[in-house]
Amino acid sequence: MVDVRPVAYLIGRMLIVLAILMLAPAIIDHRAGLPNGAAFLESAFFTGGVGAFLALSTLNGLRSGLDIRQAYLLTAAIWVGLPLLACLPFIIGAPGLNFTDAYFEAASGITTTGSTVIVGLDSLPAGMNLWRGMLNWIGGLGIAFIAMIFLPIMRVGGMQFFRTEGFDTFGKALPRATDIARALLFVYAGLSIACIVTYLALGMEPLDAVVNGFATIATGGFSPSDSSIGKYPGAAEYAGAFFMLCGSLPYVRYVQLVSGRRDALWGDPQVRAIWLWCGVATLILTAWRVATSDQVFEPALREALFNVSSILTGTGFFSGSFPTWGSFALAISFILGIIGGCSGSSSGALTVFRVQIAARAISAQVAVINHPDRVISITYDGKPVEAEVLNALMLYISGYIVTIGVLSVAMTLVGVDIESALFGIWTSIGNIGYGFGPMVMETGTFRDFPDLAKWIMTFAMLLGRLGLLAIFVLVLPRFWQR
Repeated sequence: MVDVRPVAYLIGRMLIVLAILMLAPAIIDHRAGLPNGAAFLESAFFTGGVGAFLALSTLNGLRSGLDIRQAYLLTAAIWVGLPLLACLPFIIGAPGLNFTDAYFEAASGITTTGSTVIVGLDSLPAGMNLWRGMLNWIGGLGIAFIAMIFLPIMRVGGMQFFRTEGFDTFGKALPRATDIARALLFVYAGLSIACIVTYLALGMEPLDAVVNGFATIATGGFSPSDSSIGKYPGAAEYAGAFFMLCGSLPYVRYVQLVSGRRDALWGDPQVRAIWLWCGVATLILTAWRVATSDQVFEPALREALFNVSSILTGTGFFSGSFPTWGSFALAISFILGIIGGCSGSSSGALTVFRVQIAARAISAQVAVINHPDRVISITYDGKPVEAEVLNALMLYISGYIVTIGVLSVAMTLVGVDIESALFGIWTSIGNIGYGFGPMVMETGTFRDFPDLAKWIMTFAMLLGRLGLLAIFVLVLPRFWQR
């Protein structure tokens, strides 16, 4: 059997940190004279108590590094378990959600999906909007750390390719992992501060700048306004697009950049590709919008750039009239959402790396069909792609597409129309947060979906965030056997 004590110990410590973080919105609401501060205090005491119990009862559990099975279990426990307690303020205080909606909201925040069931964000207590932004921020930081440390070792979806980056710390060099975590926190906090200061300079109110800044760098999409970034049209949209793309780049490259490697970012094929694809999609949609409507060039360019960046990076912000641009924009958006941001970032979906390798594999297969005697080696960034990596990657892509289809059908069986069902799963499994479909357009949220549909979407969020196989492997009987 798997020894769960190390996992329980780490989860307990994380819950204690989560409880401490709840004090920030509690103080803000208390100073404003709002009763919601008490809800955060109650949630903090309960969360801290559960965390202390877990940590103390398994104190001798973490004697050495985790093994591979414990890593799978820990990654699942983080994103499945933490929302159980992170959702308490949504239930105890404003907006007074039921458990289904509260867990959906918390899971959406921690997985940096950005889908919401709350209408009336502008009237929420300041502490609650701050808590939503904090969930995005801590979720994005955790995802970036897992992507750098755990996923390459867990061999999820071809991510073992990145073991060549010198970050193979798992289970044998914990101090090295600590050094990486410290550097990552420095970079992540630096980007967040830069984004918040930029938003403030462009005229955002302080709370809006902080919450939107947290959500932007985490590619999370939780905004303190029902109109999202559309509340601040103009320069803030250009800044938001830039920082969303920055948040979707591989964090290992930022760490290398800070360490003195000047070509770390632009030397990565993923970085060059995501900026190129974003630019091309923006220009195509801008030209199409100008040609088919009476909208002039600059607003069309700004809305296209911001929303394309939001969908491609899986952030979930929206602005302007983009959601109503029609079927052509919808088709482009669907493709961008399937691609997603870069591997090793807080973005979800297939990721640029997997799409690039898949495209090269298909191109190589076509070339072999035309010239059977040729032997074509698939390379990436000057390194050969091993068969093990390619097989894992193709399995992941196939599983991703099949899962979208199966869960979309499941959504229709619980009363969701086909368009809302498809895009509901698309936005959930890709951790995108962007809503399309008749059931979304009326409120801009997923509030009107049946409870069963919300649980299906929550499951899809977790699947997408943990790389599908990291969840599926837990149901195999042999996983729990020595």
